[in-house]
Amino acid sequence: MSTICKVENLRLKYPGNEGLVFKDFTLSINQGEKVLLIGPSGCGKSTLLQVMAGIIPQSYEIPMKAETIQTPESWGYIFQDPDSQFCMPYADEELAFVLENLNVQPEAMQQRIHELLKSVGLPFDDIHQEINGMSGGMKQRLAIASALALDPEVLFLDEPTAMLDQEGTEDIWKTILNAAADKTMVIVEHRLEHVWDLVDRVIMLGNDGTVAAEGPPASILRHHKETMREQGIWYPEAWSDYLSGKKKQTNSPETIEVISLNEFRGFYGKEERISVPHALVMKGDWISVIGKNGAGKSTLLHSLMKLIPTKGKYTINGKAAGKTDDLTHAITFVFQNPEHQFVSHTVYDEIGYTLRIRGEAEEDVKERVEEMLDMFHLNGCRSQHPYQLSMGQKRRLSVAAAIVSQPDIVLLDEPTFGQDAKNTFAILEMMEHWRKQGTTILMITHEPEIIENYSTRVWKIENGELVKEKDVQLNLTDPSGVKFHA
Repeated sequence: MSTICKVENLRLKYPGNEGLVFKDFTLSINQGEKVLLIGPSGCGKSTLLQVMAGIIPQSYEIPMKAETIQTPESWGYIFQDPDSQFCMPYADEELAFVLENLNVQPEAMQQRIHELLKSVGLPFDDIHQEINGMSGGMKQRLAIASALALDPEVLFLDEPTAMLDQEGTEDIWKTILNAAADKTMVIVEHRLEHVWDLVDRVIMLGNDGTVAAEGPPASILRHHKETMREQGIWYPEAWSDYLSGKKKQTNSPETIEVISLNEFRGFYGKEERISVPHALVMKGDWISVIGKNGAGKSTLLHSLMKLIPTKGKYTINGKAAGKTDDLTHAITFVFQNPEHQFVSHTVYDEIGYTLRIRGEAEEDVKERVEEMLDMFHLNGCRSQHPYQLSMGQKRRLSVAAAIVSQPDIVLLDEPTFGQDAKNTFAILEMMEHWRKQGTTILMITHEPEIIENYSTRVWKIENGELVKEKDVQLNLTDPSGVKFHA
């Protein structure tokens, strides 16, 4: 079997990082192999993927050297952040750009675009859809369609379904595997239930930039499960193992109303995009906001922060909600894309930014920042620019910077995507601790285990409307998810 991509004795270092990401690292991928890269958040999985594709150093120069770098002639790449790979403003233009480079004739292009969009669950009647108006999950589907349009020899997949709901994740993996049955695939993924049994080889990276283990999936799970658990790497039974050691939560939210919504609506331009006929949020609530990609979940949070025009009754602690600047004293918002909220040049300053603009004493700022760096496992990259972090580290930084001031209400848009098991559980435990102290949480998530085991209530969004609410009996032994009935 011939080698299709390879690195030998790779050394690589990010500016501002205290040590090497990889030191004398060697790895080869054979033609037709389906390979899964796993490891703790920030260990270099995405970086390795970009080196093997040639993106580093051809498009993104960082200090590195290697005896051998063999990259494939034909490859497609799906990034963690789909926005980073789009070239055109509209969905049909994005796919047409790819097809034009493949010399597809104009008369065949329209049908091929429809086929590609349909294959990834985007069967638009009008394919001239503005990409900026799509949800994160819809963008991720479009990015996958763009990669499949290339019909490449190798597919590099960096968490291609991180922003998708459970049903969408299953559908997309079926689509990818059907389209790439005879292709080489190198996959970075935290959500393993749909890929674990479909790959030929699992390569586990350690925090020190080495291969900690490699082999068939069954062998890795049989011989290295304890190491995976200790290092916080996801494995198929990670959730059930974690929950089996947890006690059932018993405290309920208080009966103090913090948010009231009546005939509340949010608009993009003149188009109504979210509607809430009536809803109440109580102090100490943990509300999981669920719904299919594009249903309006993120739009709901944008409306609550007044980032888009709104109408209707909206009160916070009994008073009419004001403008965004006024809301920030009561509510903190963590965006789906963490880069949308970064304002500083180092991780340390990013966490301390809110405290400093509020006039906190520098001694207190230092104490709180150090606490957050420890809590979110960001100590080793305190001097790095936020944009240089892995997606999991960026997400943890965005949460740390948002909650450092201990706000009364927190809005979070999928805060656990891209996280390894250790950091996912740490974030959830910290949030649950603060909820018990009275912090109110509204959180978009696709994870059934979070919905079932941490929520006090669930809001379901369908076609731009809050259609169902459900109280949740917290249960830390049965991660079965919440089922709605008409």
